[in-house]
Amino acid sequence: MSIKLEHVSYTYMPGTPYEKEALKDVSLEIKKGEFVAIIGHTGSGKSTLVQNLNGLLHPSKGIASLDGINLADKTKEAKAARSRIGMVFQYPEHQLFAETVYEDIAFGPKNLGLDHDAIDVRVQDAMKFVGLDFETFAGRSPFSLSGGQMRRVAIAGVVALNPDYLILDEPSAGLDPGSRNAVFAEIMALYKKRGITIIMVTHSMEDAAQFAKRMLVIYQGKVIIDGKPGEVFLKEKDRLLEAGMDIPEVYKLADALRARGMRLPSEITDAKTLLAEIKKRKGLK
Repeated sequence: MSIKLEHVSYTYMPGTPYEKEALKDVSLEIKKGEFVAIIGHTGSGKSTLVQNLNGLLHPSKGIASLDGINLADKTKEAKAARSRIGMVFQYPEHQLFAETVYEDIAFGPKNLGLDHDAIDVRVQDAMKFVGLDFETFAGRSPFSLSGGQMRRVAIAGVVALNPDYLILDEPSAGLDPGSRNAVFAEIMALYKKRGITIIMVTHSMEDAAQFAKRMLVIYQGKVIIDGKPGEVFLKEKDRLLEAGMDIPEVYKLADALRARGMRLPSEITDAKTLLAEIKKRKGLK
């Protein structure tokens, strides 16, 4: 099972003075069970890429497919394929619209044609999964919640659709540290417990390093780097800097320590792991 882009290009407003080619001959495959971070500066083509991955946009050239089914087709099979790819947009709380949390989360399952009992189970399961107590929150207005809680309602609305793939556009944007940690805890639970594929668009090198198993770097509409975060940050520093990206601070510090003779593994992705490795080598507890 996989999503494939084959020589995909996408042009906004073709044939007008405002024509812009946002993607340029992109080919890639994302397999079931991967956790992929997509990074790039503003205007690099990240959002256009993921909207082609889930069928919201259709390639100007090339093919986007899921398990061999062209996502641009108008067949029942293509519609079913698109429904297997959920997407939580940047600032998804701006897309909440219903009078209650329950109604907002139930919207997707209703559109799938499920009966009342099945919808109720989906809503309760999704709320439990994102850590929102059903009795406390189901009847409340989503607009009365905190930013982090609203983000979790939006994620629950997608979880209730039981997708095989979940695309998250800047999931931590605008959140305080506590809410950010809570949201990422739910994302990682989805990834580990349900085996759902996560495709995360982010500006945060730290988030990409800490959570993703694979990283795609987009620059001027092209995928210029594709690899494991540890390998990318260690071996592709110059290309990252050329693309307007930076190296996470934990990698900079680990590199500085290696330059001073400390032998550290390349898999260090966060400060907690780095500290543990330093203590191990210094014989500290």
